[in-house]
Amino acid sequence: MKKVSTNQIKKIPKVELHCHLDGSIRTKSIIDQAEIDNIYIPSKQIEALDSIIKIGGKQSSLEEYLKKFKITLSVMQNPDALERFAFELIEDVYKENIVYIEVRFSPIFHINSGMTPGMSIKAVNKGLKKGEKKYGVKSRIIICGIRNMSPENSLKLAELAINYKTHGVVGFDLAGPEKYFPAKKHKNAFKLIKDNNLKCTIHAGEAEGPSSIYQAIYDCGADRIGHGTRLKENNKLLNTVKNKKIPLEICLTSNWQTKCVNSLKEHPLKIYYDMGIILSLNTDNRLISNTTLTKEMILANNLFGLSLQDFKSITIMAMESAFINNSIKKKIIDIILNQYDENFV
Repeated sequence: MKKVSTNQIKKIPKVELHCHLDGSIRTKSIIDQAEIDNIYIPSKQIEALDSIIKIGGKQSSLEEYLKKFKITLSVMQNPDALERFAFELIEDVYKENIVYIEVRFSPIFHINSGMTPGMSIKAVNKGLKKGEKKYGVKSRIIICGIRNMSPENSLKLAELAINYKTHGVVGFDLAGPEKYFPAKKHKNAFKLIKDNNLKCTIHAGEAEGPSSIYQAIYDCGADRIGHGTRLKENNKLLNTVKNKKIPLEICLTSNWQTKCVNSLKEHPLKIYYDMGIILSLNTDNRLISNTTLTKEMILANNLFGLSLQDFKSITIMAMESAFINNSIKKKIIDIILNQYDENFV
């Protein structure tokens, strides 16, 4: 197996499709924003707060993992904060040469201080556009419905996604606790999304098995699957995903942290890749999982021997799976290919 250097991986162009804004903000910015808005947080020391928020080298359940968001969401309750965090995310991803990113969040979690869902989308889009202007990183927004909330809430969020297509929204997602909260209960929201020509992705096959992925595809019409880690448990469905060309959004570190896999070596990424399944590599939650896309690629190289050529293929697959319009997609693919040709032939 040929080791790829950290420096090489950091330099290659990258695409990220599965990144939660509320799980990817800076610890220092949480402390700053808590001071500005007079919000209680467990500590105002970076190291201490990191030890509370970041999972790091530990495993936990998905439910325990999701509890970490209470802290980040507490400081994301006004437009200025959301604009700031969105801009800083673009600043962070620029440093590892991410050329396109889809950022997801649920406006329903940002209404505690009077901000409307529409205001939250506009604020995030403003921050992303400010980042694009300064750093050149293209980005778009995915709105999340939440599994353990009512289907009516998901329908409202789907309507919101449709209404804000001109404010950077390109897709809809279903996130939150997977166990006991089946995707099919939210199928009306996804029908509305599909009827209005938006794309959708669904968290599935993370805490639950293939039946969850089956629902995402057949009950909700998912264009992509978030995680899909347990897809390998059903060969028929595995082949369906391959034949239907449904991309998987792979998140190595977070899958291990939430006990979706017993060890990183057991992750099915290489099985899926070797089968020819379309996939992307992603961070999921940069802060909470204490990761970057560079780190995820280093893991993929160390664990499975993925090479620079493999990362080129995965990056192109990711960009082709993006929800952005085809003309912009083609331009970004050209940028990716040119950077590879110039630096990594």
